[in-house]
Amino acid sequence: MNMIRKKLASLGLCAMMALPAVFTADRAEASSAQRCLAEALYFEARGEGVNGQRAVAEVILNRVDSRQFPSSVCGVVNQRGQFTYRRGLPMSNRAAAARANSIAAEFLNGAPRNLTGGATYFHATHVRPSWSRRFVRTTQIGAHIFYRPGQRVAAN
Repeated sequence: MNMIRKKLASLGLCAMMALPAVFTADRAEASSAQRCLAEALYFEARGEGVNGQRAVAEVILNRVDSRQFPSSVCGVVNQRGQFTYRRGLPMSNRAAAARANSIAAEFLNGAPRNLTGGATYFHATHVRPSWSRRFVRTTQIGAHIFYRPGQRVAAN
């Protein structure tokens, strides 16, 4: 295997091409997940601070872990009617794109999720969606309010 890698490198080809298909598939899936998560962070929370973007990452990964949503990052991010941005737009602000990519990598590599109290939903503070009344509000970070399923207690 090392000889194949050296030969590929001498030809200017990626050594990954010599890996068994299962490894390249895993790497492609991880790359796709990072791209999807970074795009969501960029377009949904670019104006937030680092914790605001981390909180959105938590929501997406909490959804991946829930049986109520698709089981992949791209499946969650691309689920119809769940996020407000249009896919395929360029991430034109390089600094914001770099930060979103960094946070996406951090969370996909197992960063602790301790900001949102298990939230699987969020919305901006300037809107009041009807669905928010069905869930327990867990926290507000920046301009987003976070919710999780559960029994809502009436506020008197």
